Formats: sequence, structure tokens, C-alpha cells
Amino acid sequence: MPVYTYRCESCGVQFDRQQKFSDQPLTRCPECNKKTLRKVYTPVGIVFKGSGFYATDHRSPSGASRSTSDTKSENTEKKSDSDSSSEKPKTSPAKEE
Repeated sequence: MPVYTYRCESCGVQFDRQQKFSDQPLTRCPECNKKTLRKVYTPVGIVFKGSGFYATDHRSPSGASRSTSDTKSENTEKKSDSDSSSEKPKTSPAKEE
């Protein structure tokens, strides 16, 4: 049986209730006894694991480029460090006598 989360819109109380699919949703708040009780819908995280899934199944572009962007940012940091150390200090032209 699934567990549903309910929240009262008038008093703000929130609670979980285990119900059958065939049960009617609750409408009356147990705290304030008003008919302002609503179901709270939250996103469900799904993780595909195992040898039966390809690496490209349900993968977002941000997940695929994360490891690539990390190495790029590291290379950029290393390059900027080496650039700053290889820069020669600017000197003014020699004075003519």
C-alpha cells in the first residue's frame, strides 16, 4: 500500500497516511477539522542500476558533461597558474644617457 502525504491549507499541519489505491483521499484535517486537506505531490527519484541498462539510457546532458567539465576546469586552472608564473614583469625602457 502506498503512503500519501497530506497538508492542511488552513492550519499547515502535514502528515503521512498509508492508504489503498481504492480508498478515497482524505479531505478533513484531523487538527482543525476543516475541509482544507490536500495531497502533497513530490517528485520521485529513479536510479537505473545494473548491467541491463545502457550508459545513455535516461541520462541528462548535464550528467554526461559533468566529468568532462570538471577536467576542463582543472586544465583551465592549471593553465592560468602556469600563465601567471611564465609572465615576465614589465620593465620600463632603459634610460638613455
